[in-house]
Amino acid sequence: MLLKTFHLEIVNNHCMPGAMSVNGIARLDQDVGCALPYLNAVLGAIEYIKDPPTATFRTQGRLISVRSDQITVNAVQDREQAEKIIDWIRREINDAWQNRETITPRFKGIDRPQVVKVLKHLPHTNCGECRQPTCMVFALRLAEGAKSSDDCPHLKGESKTALDEYLGGFVFDD
Repeated sequence: MLLKTFHLEIVNNHCMPGAMSVNGIARLDQDVGCALPYLNAVLGAIEYIKDPPTATFRTQGRLISVRSDQITVNAVQDREQAEKIIDWIRREINDAWQNRETITPRFKGIDRPQVVKVLKHLPHTNCGECRQPTCMVFALRLAEGAKSSDDCPHLKGESKTALDEYLGGFVFDD
């Protein structure tokens, strides 16, 4: 077992003092940097930095950043929720490390659609029928995986087909 113990600190978001959530920061007693490429291969980080090793994951609407000596979870309700999430990521780290012989390490984040390429396929009407204020915002939401091409009533034919083919090459998390 690589990661055995940590010390959890709950902090308020200083940028948004009135926020309804807090952040959990686990200071790790063991260095997990060597496991991060394997964890990235298993969970698919949205961002991966090789040096210093850092992997950022998005799950259930929150970001989890794992560094060699620290795990940070944003937008948690309380200490109990932070502990559950950090315990989960600790198990994932240990499992990835234990199974490293069968995992090909990954040293980059997962590929994401480029907003500009998505925007090129949209009708540029800014009509709002997709429930977004502009086509640019809609393109951003498509690139995040939060919207579907079906949400734009004006997107049809070759443009829709081409956009669906482009977006089909990416993996979107929840």
